[in-house]
Amino acid sequence: MRKHIIGEAAHMAAPADQPWLDVEPLAQAEITSEDPAHPIESALRLGTTSGWQAAAPGEQTIRLLFDAPLRLRRIRLVFQEDEDARTQEFTLGWSPDGGRAYHQIVRQQYTFSPSGTTRELEDSVDHRC
Repeated sequence: MRKHIIGEAAHMAAPADQPWLDVEPLAQAEITSEDPAHPIESALRLGTTSGWQAAAPGEQTIRLLFDAPLRLRRIRLVFQEDEDARTQEFTLGWSPDGGRAYHQIVRQQYTFSPSGTTRELEDSVDHRC
């Protein structure tokens, strides 16, 4: 039997032969608020690193409305908090009927601590493929 044990980082890494989707020409974004210095485009454009930030604290919604149905096999979300200790919860879902009903993919709660834990990576893979 040939074996190779891989670490968690290798398991979570995106294969080089699978390019990330360029979302901008394929979808419209709906957001509850946005800091002008960190617009939603900063989180969706390939090659950008500044990310999106809300204009005010509190619950936020980011909704991507695709022009045509797509089958997404992998969704990667990165949350970064370098300044404030806080707990964050996010829910990722999809709607097959234009937003009348949503199916939850993942719900995660995460605590940021600038003295140690400042980054959270959620990598959701469709295991049915």
